[in-house]
Amino acid sequence: MKNHFAKKNVLITGATGLVGGHIADKLVEQGANVFITYRSHNPKSFFVQKELRDKVVSAKCDIKDYHRVFDVVSKYEIGYIFHVAAQPIVPTAYINPKEALEVNILGTVNILEATRHCSQVKGVVVASSDKAYGKKCDNATEEEPMAGDHPYDVSKSCADLIARAYAKTYHLPVAVSRFGNIYGPGDLNINRIIPGIMKALIHNEIIEIRSDGSFIRDYVYVKDVADGYLALMENIEKNKGEAFNFSSGHNFSVLELIEKISKIVGKKCKYKILDNQKNEIPKQSLNFDKAKELLNWKPKYTFEEGIRETFEWYKNFYK
Repeated sequence: MKNHFAKKNVLITGATGLVGGHIADKLVEQGANVFITYRSHNPKSFFVQKELRDKVVSAKCDIKDYHRVFDVVSKYEIGYIFHVAAQPIVPTAYINPKEALEVNILGTVNILEATRHCSQVKGVVVASSDKAYGKKCDNATEEEPMAGDHPYDVSKSCADLIARAYAKTYHLPVAVSRFGNIYGPGDLNINRIIPGIMKALIHNEIIEIRSDGSFIRDYVYVKDVADGYLALMENIEKNKGEAFNFSSGHNFSVLELIEKISKIVGKKCKYKILDNQKNEIPKQSLNFDKAKELLNWKPKYTFEEGIRETFEWYKNFYK
């Protein structure tokens, strides 16, 4: 339903990040009353560059602060919540596990508690990750157990389980989304592989590969991701307590990824193998049959289309 959220009060946590910015963009297009929480605005972010700040209501909020979270949800009479705020970087979580666990777990609990005490909330989608499955994540279905065993992975496993526990225990309209590696215009985390490749290509630099280059990941375009979030929220009433995988089917090793991107943009990317990566899972891919069947969702963009749009964005970003 194209305008499902028109004139409805929708909150996005983490709207200044990659996924949140694209969700905000789509909701503004639909005519939703969009509210966002933020800690700071990066002037180079997709959210700011798309001039979304003037089209939403912004509330400064640390999601670790329950009273502030509750105040935002209740004060603005929020009907729908896309909870995508997180500490999203695996190496950062390794260095500072306390912060990652507090943001990703406590932040999620605070959103769920606010939902439990605010009866006007009709739907919450909580962002999980393929990392929540742990090492057994090769064409994983939603029935695979949560089995993270390093700080970032565990934070997502816990948040995922807690969200579904709230849905089942308190009969709340909560569902969980699980994605692979998300890429696209607006990703400012340059230590991620695709932003790193883009920077290296544009500046003629050498990208350093933390692994041995053989790790396989699923790469899904951010515009398809935003569509997945909206599709799940539109169908939240029928899917309380459910989790959904969203995937592209594009599963590449790091070295294959570099080769494919180089071919698409017509420029060879130089790289150096460091092979010093800690706490990474060798292979991750997701089965998204459930999303196709129950949400009528599938990726619209080919890998080539996604990379071309992404490369154009980074060229403008680095001007």
